[in-house]
Amino acid sequence: MDTTGFVTRRSFLGTSAAVGLALAGRRYVSSSAGRLEAAEAEAAADSSGAGGKAGPVIDCHAHLTHHSRKDYQERDRKLIEAADKLGIDQLCCSILTPRRPATADGFRQCNLWVAEAMKRFKGRVLGYCYVNPGYTREALEEIRRCVEERGFIGIKLYNEYRCTEPVVFPVVELAIELRVPILHHAGHGHYPFPNQPRISDGGDLAELGRRYPEARLICAHIGGGGDWEWTIKALRHGDNVFLDTSGSVVDEGMIELAARVLGVARLVFGCDMSMTAGVGKIRGARLTPEAKQKILGGNMRRLLEMRG
Repeated sequence: MDTTGFVTRRSFLGTSAAVGLALAGRRYVSSSAGRLEAAEAEAAADSSGAGGKAGPVIDCHAHLTHHSRKDYQERDRKLIEAADKLGIDQLCCSILTPRRPATADGFRQCNLWVAEAMKRFKGRVLGYCYVNPGYTREALEEIRRCVEERGFIGIKLYNEYRCTEPVVFPVVELAIELRVPILHHAGHGHYPFPNQPRISDGGDLAELGRRYPEARLICAHIGGGGDWEWTIKALRHGDNVFLDTSGSVVDEGMIELAARVLGVARLVFGCDMSMTAGVGKIRGARLTPEAKQKILGGNMRRLLEMRG
């Protein structure tokens, strides 16, 4: 593993402004790379980092502010400003209901606000359609509306149900039909989560991936708390499950272990609102520049290109 030019996370925090300037000014330009299978084969063939090139930085896991907050516009504007300073070209965003489980009216309203933000921050904000799978008919109608009519790029599932429960399967089947990824909230703790009795973990997502090998699933926030080493190992054989690097945890060796066990082609960059930490853990990882660029944008771009 190439460690040339290695920067520690501590030193990164002291020089984040310089990193932002170095990355600033890039904007995403969409392109079509044909079928996902061919694109992923290309990524796997180049996972050593040889022959890589610079490209857009795409945050696969971001949130806009629920409009029940009076300052939602200011908070959303500050999110874009933070992305500008850190050189993040695009943010894949959802809005969650403040209280869950979400109602059908609740998730429909959240997605309408995301659609409005996509117009307000055109080219910067990409939308995830958030649904509660318990409302099967309403959820499927909303996903189709958001993807086919509003141009959303994927589906966001939270913890209303564990991902292996049959109520989730129709959502996964529609995602396969529409050729969009699912970003799924996840975490693995060694103690109960009283407020999240149905939280999924990496093992659950690997099981769902085996049931639906055509699906493209993203296991959320490896740095979001819980046992990240267990999660990485649980995903070893879930070849169609990607791992999102977001979360405020910046433990030494986390990204390197994920790259070694899962392969660089299965890692996608995210912040989940921990912006400087999100960028710093990738910039400070002991990986080649080419590998970092795949994580920062190349792998997510291939998922976005599934729809052609």
